[in-house]
Amino acid sequence: MSVAEAMGRSLQQTSISTNIKERLDFSCALFAPDGDLVANAPFIPIHLGSMSFAVKYQMQLHGKDIKPGDVFMTNAPHAGGSHLPDITIISPVFDKESNKIIFFTASRGHHADIGGILPGSMPPTSTNIFEEGANIVSFKIVKEGVFDKAGLYDYMIDKPAQYPGSSGCRNIRDVESDLKAQIAANHKGIQLIHAIVDDYGLETVQEYMYHIRVNAETSVRNLLKDVVKRAGTNVLAATDHLDDGSPICLKVVINEEDGSAELDFEGTGCEVRGNLNAPISVVHSAVIYCMRAMLDSDIPLNAGCLVPLTIKIPEGSLLSPSLTAAVCGGNVLTSQRIVDVVLKAFHACAASQGCTNNLTFGAGGKDKDGKNITGWGYYETIAGGSGAGPTWHGTSGVHTHITNTRIGDVEILERRYPVLIHQFGIREGSGGKGKWRGGDGVIREFEFTEGLQVSILSERRTRQPYGMEGGHPGSLGRNTWIKQLRKADGDLIDSPSSQCSLSPFPHSHTSSNINAPRRINIGGKATVFMGKGDRLIIETPGAGAWGVPEDEEDEEEGGGDHDCSHVKVWAARGSLAERDAAQAAF
Repeated sequence: MSVAEAMGRSLQQTSISTNIKERLDFSCALFAPDGDLVANAPFIPIHLGSMSFAVKYQMQLHGKDIKPGDVFMTNAPHAGGSHLPDITIISPVFDKESNKIIFFTASRGHHADIGGILPGSMPPTSTNIFEEGANIVSFKIVKEGVFDKAGLYDYMIDKPAQYPGSSGCRNIRDVESDLKAQIAANHKGIQLIHAIVDDYGLETVQEYMYHIRVNAETSVRNLLKDVVKRAGTNVLAATDHLDDGSPICLKVVINEEDGSAELDFEGTGCEVRGNLNAPISVVHSAVIYCMRAMLDSDIPLNAGCLVPLTIKIPEGSLLSPSLTAAVCGGNVLTSQRIVDVVLKAFHACAASQGCTNNLTFGAGGKDKDGKNITGWGYYETIAGGSGAGPTWHGTSGVHTHITNTRIGDVEILERRYPVLIHQFGIREGSGGKGKWRGGDGVIREFEFTEGLQVSILSERRTRQPYGMEGGHPGSLGRNTWIKQLRKADGDLIDSPSSQCSLSPFPHSHTSSNINAPRRINIGGKATVFMGKGDRLIIETPGAGAWGVPEDEEDEEEGGGDHDCSHVKVWAARGSLAERDAAQAAF
């Protein structure tokens, strides 16, 4: 874990993009010679569970052709990727004496733009993988120690722009720099692994590598046995729905004798035309995260957590889509709903916000025939409420479950991009009411100081996060465009007109304020060109509560008061807090 932590510090310090350096949207981990996850620091859960698929895919594809000094780059969903902006860099670790692979180091970072039909490479309207940017199954970005810049530019600029309406990477210099930072982080991990092997010997190091996986397996088996005892049954089931109505169904059958379980997603909806399809690696990530989260012992997240589990995913469903299906929303939204379903089946806690509220905006880009692709893209996820449980209130204004990133700091955002932040705070009262209250969402309001393409990809706008044991659900999210009215020449209309005598509706509000800005609900998934002075207000979902409110009247009177001690207690226990504490120790 300390090796993975050091890799993460190296990546953060040497990267330049807001997305990786400031928002910490990356993960680093170590893998066994067979590609199984060994250990990681507390990074992004959805990355860590699926990266093993990417490592194993490269092993199977290249076999004995993997040589010292090789570094692989991949992001294709069917090759173990999550969605295309998440680019994985994989480095083999060779033993100095035998020249055999003894480990793999890998890092995955979310890059703000890799091409596609819209800046930010997270188009809300995508219907196939080619609209979402560069799709790389396997590329030796470093071959026996030599960096392949020409090959990188071909994959990131020329190939994505071949698809009609798409652009290549809009800011290749930043992406190239961050990829080099990932390569350097992997190399840092290689150096530290060699140092450990030099100190303890390869046999001892690999023996403990297998010990921690066996320990994780045993911990999950004991958890499943305890679940049967508490529930009084070995069969669990749950269903939840995406905002478009697509069901995600789960049936869990536990073998209480050996502590194994079968998780069957039969009944889940078919592949969708949009981008909420989730690759099978993402499904496994969500499941392994839930198992680890429900354990009360402090163990490294690793492949041992999955050994007792058999995961069955119906072919052709939105959890096992075709190779060309759009997936950019599946990694960030559907994964949250999978977690909601698993935790609901295990009766672990109420639903969290169930969304990551993905906002992208930017400008620029050209097709394949253009010379110099210029432009930029910005991406962020926005916090919401976390679900309450049997003995705790939910937390307000946090990134929940599969995401563990920071949000862009207001000062950095306003300095680097043409935006102003008018408000960013807790959305009071949006958490569900109950004996244990759900956490509140947040409100984040942007004003754009120049015309930009703005996109939002979000969920829980039509279906509330569920409560448990009689607790109330959390409030729905909402995305509102404040559109300024303009003259024919594009200039803003500065002041509302007075009473309009020609109006056929003299008593309506439009008659006295006919030129006031329009408020437009753009829905959960939209892309809009917002002009100078336009605003976007994002209100994220609250979370579900646990338990029937002890006194509905008192609950109503005090419902807006969420400045409670539980916020202070639970807010300090997140992975980012642990990471900050670990960094401060060095």
